[in-house]
Order: sequence, then structure tokens, then C-alpha cells
Amino acid sequence: MRRQIQRLFRRLPATSTAPTLPSPKGGGELPGPCLELPAGLGDGQNAGMAGDGNGQAPEPPLRVESREELVYLLGEACELEHGLLCEYLYAQFSLKRSVQEGVTPEQLARIQVWELAIIDVVKQEMLHLSLATNILTAIGAAPHFERPNFPILSRWYPPDVQIALVPFGERALRHFMFLERPEGMSLRDAEGFGAVGHMRPLSNDDPQLTGGAEEWHTVGHLYRGIERGLAHLVDRYGESDVFIGPPNAQATTQVFEWPELTAVTSLASASSAIEIIVEQGEGARGDWVNSHFGKFVGILEDYLAVRRADPSFEPARPVIPVFLREPPDVDLVTLIEDPLTRRVADVFNAAYEVILQVQSRYFVHHGETPDELETLAKTAKHLMNWTMRTLGPIMTALPVGPQHTGQTAGPAFEIVRPAFFVLPHRDAAWKILRERFETLADVSLKLAEDPGLTGMKQIATNFQGFASDLRRHLTARAAVPTS
Repeated sequence: MRRQIQRLFRRLPATSTAPTLPSPKGGGELPGPCLELPAGLGDGQNAGMAGDGNGQAPEPPLRVESREELVYLLGEACELEHGLLCEYLYAQFSLKRSVQEGVTPEQLARIQVWELAIIDVVKQEMLHLSLATNILTAIGAAPHFERPNFPILSRWYPPDVQIALVPFGERALRHFMFLERPEGMSLRDAEGFGAVGHMRPLSNDDPQLTGGAEEWHTVGHLYRGIERGLAHLVDRYGESDVFIGPPNAQATTQVFEWPELTAVTSLASASSAIEIIVEQGEGARGDWVNSHFGKFVGILEDYLAVRRADPSFEPARPVIPVFLREPPDVDLVTLIEDPLTRRVADVFNAAYEVILQVQSRYFVHHGETPDELETLAKTAKHLMNWTMRTLGPIMTALPVGPQHTGQTAGPAFEIVRPAFFVLPHRDAAWKILRERFETLADVSLKLAEDPGLTGMKQIATNFQGFASDLRRHLTARAAVPTS
């Protein structure tokens, strides 16, 4: 099997062997990566990285000469984190849930271990998006939760950075590894993903009064460019004139669960936030075993072992990403035909949209009390942990329609009205959110009447709880006399 997995690194130099852990039998932890690694990577050195003699040209530095370019790059970083988050959720939602779906109890146990590993990565991607948004806020910009619809191909980002919704399996895992690979590592993307064309790096005589796209190849490359850009602007303008945004408008560990989530107020705190993002994604300066990249390597290795024992093993449902309506920025999408599936997908898209509205309101809040801010944070967390985690697998069990026999509906995370994400006026925002949750609760309760959708009843209860929390604050606020 080692020769099989070594193909993952077929463009890398001479190898040495990393330590291995025994593969558990049904349940338990994932095995540690036991593939043959590029020389030095297994012992924490940066061998195999760009510029160290492996034949790969050094990745070009990003050029940041203005706050506007920095905001542009941070916006791309937020879109990238958002896109990765949706990719990983899609793979998670595609996983089979019971032995009735054609897997053995032992195989189902492995699937559950893989899902837990993906959930850990998803939580860290949420942290990364929050940290990137904190940096945006710190330099005076608005939160950026918009993104193109899927698939996000080379029209939006550098040609070799492509994001699409793929069910769990070897292709998805190879693609995830490519996106999370350490900066400078030479690794091919999965089948069907390939760079189209080339970008021209900015030259020193390019004007940069407005922000624009630059050539970056990995998540780490983008964030290191942002870090150097921050340092350059601090050298030019001074720290107090770069970090001008309000710290109290940022997400912190006081109301969110992550101890790493702190306000960005200086170059040091911005660099610390970037270091967390890069280390969790690709690893700490060459030690990637516990990073997102390393976790996907471990999952792929375990998956290939199960497939070798049973070549017919399929851990994922036959999902394809489906839309309710044709988006303006993507061609040739699959539209849902089944009426019941359309209604569930509509709830999914609306719930996804309201998550973005709640998050946006948190970052642009003005006038909320600490208790109200805690409610916004709790609502966003519970929407992800309670509602979406239940709703996603419900949707992926439903048919697409008669034109796609045997295929089930994968959520496309449709972006419908980007401008509606930001609710800038406090009282109106809270009333809109309460109204939205009440509507979602009513629709979910009606769907729960279908014998195959009884799980929608708990989702309706969750929506009712969110609406009740918001209503409580609105009632308390209305009782306060105005001067």
C-alpha cells in the first residue's frame, strides 16, 4: 500500500519513512501517516519546500503597497476559508449513515471516525474565517462573507486554485490535500482539477491605488503575503495608523469557543492570528502530521486500506451538487426536480443564508449589549452544530429527480443575495432575524409531517428556540424607556 500512497508525492524528491501507528479495527483514532515522505519532512525540517533544491521555483512574493490591496487579499482569504469550509461540509454530509446503505458495521465505524476528523477540520476553518475577519476589522474594513457560487474555478482565483463540491472519497481527499498542502510542496491536484493558464505577477511599476488579484498558490502563500504586507504598511504609516478598527467589533474567546480567537490590535497579534491559520492548515514549518493536510493524508491512507480489503466499498452516498435555480455566475448546474427535495433544499439554503446574516451582524454590531452579542455568537454556533449537521445528511438522502435516477441531492450552498448578508441597523436586524427563524420553523414543521422527514421536527424546534431568544431581547429592549 505504501507504493500506492507514494503516488501522492510522485513529484517530490528522495524519501524517508515517517513513524507509523497501528490501524484500529472498527472505531478509535485515525492511524498516523505512514507513507514515505519527502526527505526531512518526517523529522520536522523544511526539506521538499520551494527554493531548497527540489527543482521547484520559489513562489513569487505578493506585493502590498496599499490598504486597499491588503483588504482585497484578506477578502480573498475569507472567500477561500469559506469555500474550504463548504467543501469539507459537503464531503461530511455525503457520508453514509447506516449499514442499510450497503456498508458493514466495521466499515461504518471507520466512516464515523473519518467524519469526526472532518468535523475537527471544519471547526478550525470556522476559526480561520473568524481570525481573517478580525484582521479585516482591525484595518478598518467590513466583514466579507460573500463568495462565488460553486464550482469556483479559475475565473476567480489564481489558475491552480479551484474549489468544487465533491463527495467523500479518494478524489475529494486528494483535492483537499492539494489545497491544504504546505507552501512550496510540489503536489498534483486530484483528477479533474487542473490549472488553466497563468497569472502575471505584479511588477514594481504597476499602479496599486485599487486592489487586484495576485499570484498565490497555497493558503500559506496567501497568508504569508498578507503578513508581509501588514509589516510593510506598519513600516510606512506606523502601527496606530494601520490598525484603526475597533477591537470590540471583533470575535473573541469571550463569546466563542476557541481559545485561539483573540482580537487583532497590532502587528504582533495579526502575525499570531496568521500563524494559527497556517499551522493548523499546513503545519508548523514542515511538521504537518497534525495539520489539516496531515489529517487528510491519514484519512486517505485509512480509506485506501479499507478499499483494498473490499474493492466494492463506497463510503459516500451518490450525491451531486444541486441548485434550486440557475445562479448568474456558474454555467451548467444541475437543478432539483423532485418537489420534496426542492423544499428541503430551500430550507437548507435559507438556513445557510441566515448563518451568514447572524455572523455579519456580529461583526458590524452597534448598540448591542454583551448579553445580546453572546446570543448572536451562540446562535451562529448552534446553527452550525445543531441545525446544519442534521439538515445536511437529511438532504443527501433525497433524490434529485427523474432525470438523475440513482443520484441524491448534495447541498450547493447557494449564494442568492450577497448584499443582504449585512444587516446594518440594530433593531431592524434583530426583527429580520427573528422573522426568518419563525418562518424556517413553520416550514420545517410542515416538512416533518412527511414520514421520511421526521428529523425536520427537531430542526423546527431549533429554529423556534433561536426565534425565542431573539424575541426575548427585542421585548426587553422595547421595555426600556427612550429619552
